[in-house]
Amino acid sequence: MTARVPIAGSLAALVVLAAGCGGSNSNGSTSTTRLVSPAQGRTEAARARGVRLKKVGNFSAPIYVTAPPGDRQRLFVVERAGRIRVLTAGRKLARPFLDISSNVSTESERGLLSMAFAPNYAGSGLFYVYFTDRGGDIHIEEFHRSANPNVADAGSGRNVLTIEHSRFANHDGGQLQFGPDGFLYAGVGDGGSEGDPSRNGQKLSTDLAKILRIDPRAGGGRSFSIPASNPFAKRAGARPEIWAYGLRNPWRFSFDRKTGALAIGDVGQDRQEEVDFASRGRSRGANYGWSVFEGTRHYNPGSAPGARRPVLVRSHGAGWCAITGGYVVRDRSLRGVYGRYVYGDLCKSGIHSVALRPGSARGDRSLGVSVAQLVSFGEDAVGHVYAVSLNGPVYRLAPR
Repeated sequence: MTARVPIAGSLAALVVLAAGCGGSNSNGSTSTTRLVSPAQGRTEAARARGVRLKKVGNFSAPIYVTAPPGDRQRLFVVERAGRIRVLTAGRKLARPFLDISSNVSTESERGLLSMAFAPNYAGSGLFYVYFTDRGGDIHIEEFHRSANPNVADAGSGRNVLTIEHSRFANHDGGQLQFGPDGFLYAGVGDGGSEGDPSRNGQKLSTDLAKILRIDPRAGGGRSFSIPASNPFAKRAGARPEIWAYGLRNPWRFSFDRKTGALAIGDVGQDRQEEVDFASRGRSRGANYGWSVFEGTRHYNPGSAPGARRPVLVRSHGAGWCAITGGYVVRDRSLRGVYGRYVYGDLCKSGIHSVALRPGSARGDRSLGVSVAQLVSFGEDAVGHVYAVSLNGPVYRLAPR
């Protein structure tokens, strides 16, 4: 991978987090088929539609932000080195909610990459983290909240799922989200290097290059169970936890809190970044084409049965390098972008919004606000949307 932007201080070794941007064969000069219809002739002020960035705090290499269902007081910020910080009523607490840094590798694109609260967290106190261990393998682990709502029980950890990922230190994926169906979804990269050397994208015998769907509270001594409606639950030779496949590095994905639709920001190889979109439940068994396709272009030989085209493609020739998938805005105070998907890129600081529909993305425009090293978006319990800079700041998208 080749560095495309400077990364300061202790992050200098992180070439391009989550990207696996094009390798030595990338020339960044190829234009791409445009599947979006950009707005024309608007000034930046008009494009912004009343959006500003409200800083909520500074952190050490923050990489994700979220909140428990129904909790209007707390915001949780995941730091890549292995700590989760809490803001309560807007104040950052000195003591971490959880510190598993001794178990976490931060080589290349590795780290503590996200967390998700169980839908019944208020009663159960259960939450889940996604991280890479010192050997590089991916873990999804379950923890309990302690009697103190601002501190987790660090000794309660239970491994739910381990995915072997020791060969290469990039393309780890990293997203956890509970879906509208109450099951836990995880986005897993293709195993790393570049070009999908093991062709994991089209293999159903591996969890790499997939969106997984599990019930993490299996009972009966099992670490997790498989929902009966999973598309490959009964197919011989296929991993039953697979929900969708053909993804290079689905670094960030999200569910529309109103409609349940799924949007995936899948990081590209040498030329194209993509967003995939499906209405609720319509991503079941979907093949998104990697590595036979990168975005809309053929990449590797072979077949990708029923491959779906992305709804939005961005070109490396235009300066994009590692798409940062976001959220469909359901914050009614952001009237100009309500119902639109916000997204960005690690290499381009500007934040964009677009209207997503099955098969299309329309009206792409800049919000007129920028976040350097934009590594993630997040959403709190009431639907406020946040933008996370790997450099330290976390911002809320607020009305102007």
